[in-house]
Amino acid sequence: MRLWKTCLAAAALAAGLAGIGVGNAQAEDKQITLCWAAWDPANALVELSKDFTTKTGIQMKFEFVPWEHFADRFLNELNSKGKLCDLLIGDSQWIGGAATYGHYVKLNDFFDKNGIKMDDFLPAAVYGYSTWPKGTPNYWALPAMGDALGWVYRKDWFARPELQAEFKAKYGRDLGPPKTWDELKQVGEFFQGREIDGKKVYGMAIYTERGSEGITMGVTAALYAWGFQYQDPNKPYHMDGFVNSPDAVKALEFYKSLYKCCVPPGHSDAYMTANLDAYKSGQVAMQMNWFAFFPGIAKDPDVGGDKSGFFVNPMEKVEASTLGGQGISVVSYSDKKDLALEYLKWFAQPDVQKKWWKLGGYSCAKAVLEAPDFPQSAPFAADFLKAMSHVQDFWQEPTYAELLQAMQKRVHDYVVADKGTAQEALDKLVADWKQVFIDDGKLTE
Repeated sequence: MRLWKTCLAAAALAAGLAGIGVGNAQAEDKQITLCWAAWDPANALVELSKDFTTKTGIQMKFEFVPWEHFADRFLNELNSKGKLCDLLIGDSQWIGGAATYGHYVKLNDFFDKNGIKMDDFLPAAVYGYSTWPKGTPNYWALPAMGDALGWVYRKDWFARPELQAEFKAKYGRDLGPPKTWDELKQVGEFFQGREIDGKKVYGMAIYTERGSEGITMGVTAALYAWGFQYQDPNKPYHMDGFVNSPDAVKALEFYKSLYKCCVPPGHSDAYMTANLDAYKSGQVAMQMNWFAFFPGIAKDPDVGGDKSGFFVNPMEKVEASTLGGQGISVVSYSDKKDLALEYLKWFAQPDVQKKWWKLGGYSCAKAVLEAPDFPQSAPFAADFLKAMSHVQDFWQEPTYAELLQAMQKRVHDYVVADKGTAQEALDKLVADWKQVFIDDGKLTE
């Protein structure tokens, strides 16, 4: 390849066409790389970004990495001060470390100069994706991909008259989307081991994955519904009586009961893809998963259309959903920060945000979400809007990786490996997290 380039350059020079080389260099200078995960919304963003290139002449290059390698790949890139990414759509949990260690460009002055107002975006999205310290007007990202954990169910199975009659006789209510976790378990138990169209099916697919973040995202869906808090709101980093509260214990016990009663065989290390596979193959009546996957489900040839319905995370004591999604940031090590900022300026425009939603991305702009016709714009749109109004997120501390690893271990040991009690698991988690914050200088012994 190197020899080919050398020969081509020599030929061009000999022909008096050296200007082509200059033109190519200029074109490369007008190109930026956006880094994200490899999934359907990323494909939608490629399509959307063609408008940016048409308007500005700035070419877009994309670096998409499968979810199972996403965090390792791009956190290593940031920590090594690499120049691969000019723009990065990074997880919400990265914001604390990225701000503290100087990985992201602070955007306040740029927003002010270009009339970009955070009030134009959903408050929960700004809080979750953009701010550090949390809740302060210090912005390190523009909300890019709103997301929350929701649920999908086999609407066609639920609608069968014989199942409706049997369910009502047993539980005294109609078979429909669960509104509480107790109802969720009843539906799961009802379908567990049942035969549908000659095939044995199961109640639900939930998150149980140990290696990255899966079981934490699943367990917190229950914890938040029971009113879970990470710390004393009046005493930061003090967790006793909050992380391991009686309600937190009940929530963790309940999540384990779902794993015991209602999942398919072997569903012990499952996250996004495994749940999608279980649902699309007709194994389960329900699955928990991110709203980002719902457009694909709605269009799926086997389970799409009227065969599937959607519902928000059930409540128990409060309405709450686990936050997913990401903000888009300018990487401070980029040599093309000015071009990257041009992309942010373009992406923030209401018309661009409206097209982003239509293509399959999840806009956080009020111009999209508060439009009168938004709830009818997709079969899951109204539930998404409701979920995003009650989202909660994991720690966004610079030490979030250590905090996450500890939770993954403690809850997986209890839920899947059947070690100890819920109280013991949460007590150990408090001890783990205390040590992380002691090492970080935010707690004393």
